[in-house]
Amino acid sequence: MKNMFTIQATEDFSKARGRAILSRIQHFMNTDKDKLLSFNDVKEILKPKNQTYKGMQTVPINLIVGSEGRYRDFNKYFLPKSDHLKSRWVRVDEAHIRSIVLPPIQLYEIGGVYFVRDGNHRVSVARSQGVEMIDAEVISLSSEIAIDPSMTTDDLRDLIIGLEKKAFYEKTEFGKYTNCYDLDFSMPGRYDVIYNHILVHKYYLNQGIPKEIPFSDALISWYNHVYEPIIKIIKDERLYLNFPGRTPGDLYVWIVKHWDFLKKKYGIYYSIPDAARDFSQKYGKNRVKFLQFMTALFHKLIYRSPS
Repeated sequence: MKNMFTIQATEDFSKARGRAILSRIQHFMNTDKDKLLSFNDVKEILKPKNQTYKGMQTVPINLIVGSEGRYRDFNKYFLPKSDHLKSRWVRVDEAHIRSIVLPPIQLYEIGGVYFVRDGNHRVSVARSQGVEMIDAEVISLSSEIAIDPSMTTDDLRDLIIGLEKKAFYEKTEFGKYTNCYDLDFSMPGRYDVIYNHILVHKYYLNQGIPKEIPFSDALISWYNHVYEPIIKIIKDERLYLNFPGRTPGDLYVWIVKHWDFLKKKYGIYYSIPDAARDFSQKYGKNRVKFLQFMTALFHKLIYRSPS
């Protein structure tokens, strides 16, 4: 027979699961708002250069926003998303009810918020029970970016991209020399790629010229003779339709990389338009087949025979 502590912990889990289901329903139009952050995804975006052991600390529960390995098991509020978590969750909650002191959890800190290394169930129970602070062993990773606890992974990615764009435009005066202010990307790190493309273009322009040309001249030449012709191909061929959610800038970077691969494989005279088409055919979403499938599905649903 279950004791009163186990019965109470079981009821607590049922309540937590109910709140998780309600949260999922409330965020069904934007499921990212209900997701716990993945530490590895955030680390990939922020790219911290070093980490420091901070030892034992008392950490606010509401600043624990993600997990290293169990981010799929709990929602944004550390509510359990599946019944398979019940057994362990109940045991941890029963220990909490009995006032049994459990070992400190282990956390990563980055950008002012925390991610669970070990102790996801303890965080879930503590948050469900209204606990505000928890003891933790902390490893801190360096970051110049402050993370708001309400941020989704996409929010964080957009923030980083925005900061990178601002720094790139200020450093190169890109808008001034090109009158282009919509060089945009869907992933961080691409502005460094563009900067290196301009430097490579500058290197080739300087071949056979005794006086080094200014960076601004190389930028204008690269924009007019490399970037714009490729963007024109992307727009004329409507290649962007095969890559939903990606920008022309994304496609430029990918096509140039693919072009370089094809030239090494088939010869230096492989054309950029052919490279663009080859890239789209190999890696793009087949829009025609997708539309055909959706049309067939629509007709099947509308005109199917009554049962």
